[in-house]
Amino acid sequence: MRKSIATVSVSGTLTEKLDAIAAAGFDGVEIFENDLLVCPLPPEEIRARAADLGLSIDLYQPFRDFEAVPADLLARNLRRAEHKFRTMERLGADLLLVCSNVSPEAIGDDELAASQLRLLAERAAEHGIRIAYEALAWGRHVNEYLHAWRLVRMADHPNLGTCLDSFHILSRGSDPIGIEAIPGEKIFFLQLADAPLLAMDVLQWSRHYRCFPGQGNFDVAGLVRHVLDAGYTGPLSLEVFNDHFRQAGTARTARDGMRSLIALEDTLNGAAHPAVPTGFAFAELAHPELAHPELAHPELAHPELAHPELAAPGPKDAGALGGVLAALGFQRTGTHPTKPVELWEQGGARLLLNATGGDPALVAIGLDSPDPGAAVKHAESLLSPVLPRERAPREARLDAVAAPDGTEIFFCGTDWLDDFRPSAPVAGEITHIDHVALTQPFHYFDEAELFYRTVLGLRPQESLELPDPYGLLRSKAMSAAEGAVRMVINLAQVGARDLPWQHVALACDDVVAVARRLRAGHPELLLPIPANYYDDLEARYDNVDSELRELGVLYDRDAHGEFLHLYTVTVGRVFFELVQRTGGYQGYGAGNAPIRLSVQHAGPH
Repeated sequence: MRKSIATVSVSGTLTEKLDAIAAAGFDGVEIFENDLLVCPLPPEEIRARAADLGLSIDLYQPFRDFEAVPADLLARNLRRAEHKFRTMERLGADLLLVCSNVSPEAIGDDELAASQLRLLAERAAEHGIRIAYEALAWGRHVNEYLHAWRLVRMADHPNLGTCLDSFHILSRGSDPIGIEAIPGEKIFFLQLADAPLLAMDVLQWSRHYRCFPGQGNFDVAGLVRHVLDAGYTGPLSLEVFNDHFRQAGTARTARDGMRSLIALEDTLNGAAHPAVPTGFAFAELAHPELAHPELAHPELAHPELAHPELAAPGPKDAGALGGVLAALGFQRTGTHPTKPVELWEQGGARLLLNATGGDPALVAIGLDSPDPGAAVKHAESLLSPVLPRERAPREARLDAVAAPDGTEIFFCGTDWLDDFRPSAPVAGEITHIDHVALTQPFHYFDEAELFYRTVLGLRPQESLELPDPYGLLRSKAMSAAEGAVRMVINLAQVGARDLPWQHVALACDDVVAVARRLRAGHPELLLPIPANYYDDLEARYDNVDSELRELGVLYDRDAHGEFLHLYTVTVGRVFFELVQRTGGYQGYGAGNAPIRLSVQHAGPH
């Protein structure tokens, strides 16, 4: 289907918006009136610029507070309409959006409203223009889409139809099944927006919190199915009012909008994700200096065989990232033949240390894919191009795309490990990577949710706002089926402070045993937990092991099972969490996050 977007959905000047919208691949555009009014170019030049970019001008909007008014006000409204029509002729637009009246002067008389809408359609027809009448969710007398359709049907003019807006319909809880009673040719336009479920005034909700389909909680795809079943053949068009989008990069937001429509169309066509990841292949950590940087040289791919002194660092090196891993029980099992990268393993958990500059940070995630080639093609179809990467002959092909925060996401088969030629598996308490948590700049948060949902096929779980000493931490969990892959995205800015922390959560069968070992040999690695936390924990739960207090282990419980976890101190931007799930527990111990945040803010440790 053709794809369009309202200029109000992205930031920038009107010309910047048109450039970005065209570059993102849209077919058409809705011109928001304010964007034209503040533009120094005349409508004719905007028309020419859109045409040069391959964009049709599908709608001019909005025209407000027209219908069901006294005669003197009607005369003024018709004068306003004539001006709009002349502007649209210059602009090359032939469809005008008319919103249901919100003025206190509006009269609750359907026959009056229909007759005045017919008069408007007659005037519009003289200019070759059609009218798309829309029920605003906060309209004074008309706020339901079926009510708007009744008025259109009563007015009975070929140049008058209705505009359906997913936000106005779904925010009121209206059943979209009624759309199928509207003839497709009378649905002149379809506007789409998603939104989180919020308990607030619908006008404020609409003006500030709309988002692209797939970023909120509405069943936008279900509504579109009803519209298509009614016979609608026009474009899918995005109309999103969002404070963050107005501050984000124009091109980036436009591209994200197109991604949402491509994913929506895939859903409508019944297309399943071709290669949902089945586990974590690795987490890659940037480290300014490897434990042994000489291992970066190809000729020293496995120098530990000839030089036992190059074994993994011991407790004395615990301040370095490699030292932390060694203390956790990881061992260096291989090195890349042409890149300064080491492989560290324990159980089924694999971590890569990459000798890049800067503080230690989580820079890449490898995902086990049942079909890496299909996963890559799917990502590219959703406007996530493969990142350029040097590859020597005979090295495994390993393609990656960039997540919104810049983290590289690799789609892995089974051959990537051959590049490292790892030694024998490393037994230990840690079994696999349970989840990773990535911080996002505030204006990338919604984009990240859409990326992980559509590009990777992860399903949204809990969305929370958690107290932090300096504000609130916004957090969203995503997962593959049965928790094979779990990822958490966190909002990076809390108050005036940025939260740079990322973490890798490592699963184990007995976190208490791990805590005992670390407490005995490396107590400096454990994040100190306040005694007040354990006082409250013992009051909330029966039969909580008192040893948790001594070891710094945190605890959570739900109807399905239990969760025990502990945190290490932060090295650079990274810290580790060790977790133990019992029963059917699927959460992340979110109630304990404020404890962790408070202690981290108080650092260093």
